[in-house]
Amino acid sequence: MAQVKLTWAADPRPEIEKRATPVSDWIYAVILGVIEGLTEFIPVSSTGHLLLAKTALNLPGTFWDTFSVLIQLGAILGVVVLYFGRLWSIFKLTPTTPRARHFFISVAIAFLPAAVVGVLLHDIIKHILFESPRIICLSLIAGGVVLLLIDRYAPPVRKTDVLALPWRTAFAVGLFQCLAVIPGVSRSGATIVGSMLMGVEKRAAAEFSFFLAIPTMAGAFAVDAWQSRHELGTTHMGLVAVGFVVSFIVAIVVVKGMLWFVTRRGYAPFGWWRIVVGGVGLVLLTFGQQLPAISL
Repeated sequence: MAQVKLTWAADPRPEIEKRATPVSDWIYAVILGVIEGLTEFIPVSSTGHLLLAKTALNLPGTFWDTFSVLIQLGAILGVVVLYFGRLWSIFKLTPTTPRARHFFISVAIAFLPAAVVGVLLHDIIKHILFESPRIICLSLIAGGVVLLLIDRYAPPVRKTDVLALPWRTAFAVGLFQCLAVIPGVSRSGATIVGSMLMGVEKRAAAEFSFFLAIPTMAGAFAVDAWQSRHELGTTHMGLVAVGFVVSFIVAIVVVKGMLWFVTRRGYAPFGWWRIVVGGVGLVLLTFGQQLPAISL
């Protein structure tokens, strides 16, 4: 119990394990779950939005940072549910079909760079970059400008089949994914931009980003869950469960509409979204020294 107490030392409220969880914490869990499910698979940076929301809500301690990582698995399971039939049919063909083997190997190749960087820089990412709202806002704006440019000036499309991307292309996309260790860059945004720069059609780029998210976010969940296992009490797990379920439901809705939206509108609307959020955040940080706290 001492470790839980240390985690919440900065919390001005009574220690969470000594009384019932405040209603406000359940509301915060739902809010963050909605933000995660809404932003995980669109190129606006779910981590950036979660950290800005955490700052605005004045959520104390390291638990809410861990919470933000753990509930990402809910969103990932949303993709698994939606694509399970397709993935399973491809998997069954791997023993006999080179095309199926090629697809799974390409996802594995794209996953490796981020896996290495994530393990080596985990502490820096979580304890330094995660605590810099200004970096998040600047990253949101910069990424928004990049999305506007790539949407208008993308190289000619040379690859449209997500199952047949060359391994060199997959590896390049994996390198782009490493940029997402900076909060606000966006994992999906980095992989989509990287794919389109390599001549991948925008819909196929989004789909490959979905597939790549499964091992990437599952790995991030496993590492953070293991390293935070002593900080998570029974009450904490209840909050994580709520955020998990909410992000799962919202992500399913978002993924269903994402490909339809991108095919018709491209990525420019997401670029403007990022610029507006990042700009508002910078204004509040500059003139208010910190984002205004919202109390429930």
